[in-house]
Amino acid sequence: MADRIRVLLVDDHQVVRRGLRTFLEIQDDIEVVGEAADGDEGVARAEELRPDIVLMDVKMPGTDGIEALRELRRLENPARVLVVTSFTEQRTVVPALRAGAAGYVYKDVDPDALAGAIRSIHAGHVLLQPEVAGALLSDEAGTGAGRGTSLTDREREVLELIADGRSNREIARALVLSEKTVKTHVSNILMKLGLADRTQAALWAVRHGLAN
Repeated sequence: MADRIRVLLVDDHQVVRRGLRTFLEIQDDIEVVGEAADGDEGVARAEELRPDIVLMDVKMPGTDGIEALRELRRLENPARVLVVTSFTEQRTVVPALRAGAAGYVYKDVDPDALAGAIRSIHAGHVLLQPEVAGALLSDEAGTGAGRGTSLTDREREVLELIADGRSNREIARALVLSEKTVKTHVSNILMKLGLADRTQAALWAVRHGLAN
């Protein structure tokens, strides 16, 4: 059981948490390790339990999901966050992804698709429903999308592999480079695109058609 994906549920509605737990607990490779009813509790539980994945609602009383995402990033918590929410407005989607979410799906997602999303996020991929990707593309229109033209061909290759969830070591092996050289390329990519981390780089690649 040591290789199960450990999941924390953060949602202010108990019935939602109960439904998610009931479904996820029948998955052979997923284990629900805890629950939280708001952002503050979610951050505390994530620090205590160190889950692999956090399923996070956006709108919650007190500290909302976006603030919780920012706090998890500040604490350098390694958990990857999949936002599961009923809010579809662009003004909610974009800030959540910028705050560090690795994926964004809606609560009406098919249960099997949700389990697949958890596995995909755990594998290092970025996952967006089509409507979410559309919101991101709309947000990017005319707001610095041309920054990618400053990337070298090698940097674009590295960025494509980041979006594919590859580690620096895997990228080095794929491109026949040293791991140190890959780290330099990643740093240059983040600097040129004005991004904070690899998750944002992967999202940028998704938005601009570089992801496979």
